[in-house]
Amino acid sequence: MKQIEVSDSINIPAECKVTIDRRIVTVAGPRGILKKNFKHLQCELIPNKSSITIRVWFANRKAIACVRTICSHIENMFTGVRQGYKYKMKSVYAHFPININIINDNTLVEVHNFLGEKFVRKVNLLPGVTCKPTGNKDEIMLEGNDIENVSRSAALIQQSTTVKNKDIRKFLDGVYVSEKTNIDELPEED
Repeated sequence: MKQIEVSDSINIPAECKVTIDRRIVTVAGPRGILKKNFKHLQCELIPNKSSITIRVWFANRKAIACVRTICSHIENMFTGVRQGYKYKMKSVYAHFPININIINDNTLVEVHNFLGEKFVRKVNLLPGVTCKPTGNKDEIMLEGNDIENVSRSAALIQQSTTVKNKDIRKFLDGVYVSEKTNIDELPEED
């Protein structure tokens, strides 16, 4: 059954500036600018002084679900331009130590000696994502403003170390995400 009108709204943080041009949302904040295209969805994005209203007319179930999804995407953009995203990854191995090299201006990750193989796995990080060693043994961290690019880069690194033709319950070697946090923490509001 269709509902006549479904809407939701998000408050715009004080330090963020939002522009909406034909369902392309641009969010600017202290850490940079993020842009996202919502043209594939039939909805209205209405900017107000301190909030954004998302409205869908004559919506079926899938269109109703998209309203909250758009809200979550825009809130993730606010978090990205204010705090940023940081994913920590650990290399796990039973016998052959995995070596991770970060080259090409922190945008290319090389995985050496995975399961003792001579083949070098190379993963190019997505735009806006940088990789650094944390200082701990066998640990790296990915940083960026766009949660999608940071998490997809982490997934590409993890998928590059997939064990083939062996029992994955026994061969647990790989590079896995160990922690998901923000780069900058927001000051506490009293």
